[in-house]
Amino acid sequence: MQIDWFWPAQALDAVLGLSADKAQELSVLQSCARAVVVFAVLILYVRIAKKRFLSSATAFDIILLIIIGSIASRAISGTAPFIASLAGTLTLVVAHWLLSYDSRDWPSLSNLIKGHSTKLIERGRVDNAARRQAHISNDDLAEDLRTHGIESPAEVKEARLERSGKLSVISRRRASVRCPSKMFGAK
Repeated sequence: MQIDWFWPAQALDAVLGLSADKAQELSVLQSCARAVVVFAVLILYVRIAKKRFLSSATAFDIILLIIIGSIASRAISGTAPFIASLAGTLTLVVAHWLLSYDSRDWPSLSNLIKGHSTKLIERGRVDNAARRQAHISNDDLAEDLRTHGIESPAEVKEARLERSGKLSVISRRRASVRCPSKMFGAK
């Protein structure tokens, strides 16, 4: 691909190797320049996608990160067209943002894309069928409870395996504690 119609394009070609047909045609400096540009563009994408992009990741988020990483690495190494790779990753980020935005208001879409939480403990009783279906062993459940400072399922009001794969726990102690209304700004 010849880029000779506009001098800034020629400069970009010289720096990034945009007209290289094969990865072997890229110099070390061009690969380094591509890495810097891809890094800057990915930082911009994270800004576009908001904090949700890197917060408690669901499978939906992790799949996107893997695909973007794969495409970005091809853009850097020159095994895929540079501009097309950046455009493809931008398309994925925008699609992720739109699906996240829409699933915020449509629970059925949210459950389809991100899954749903699974209640594992209710009022101190472990739901063994749900635990087995979630592929959680008794030892894994006990370990997760200990990380929350809980020794026994009997101390739990409710525990859920969240969509992110993390266990959220509401202990009976915390659920029964009543806070003064002044703490929440009530008069």
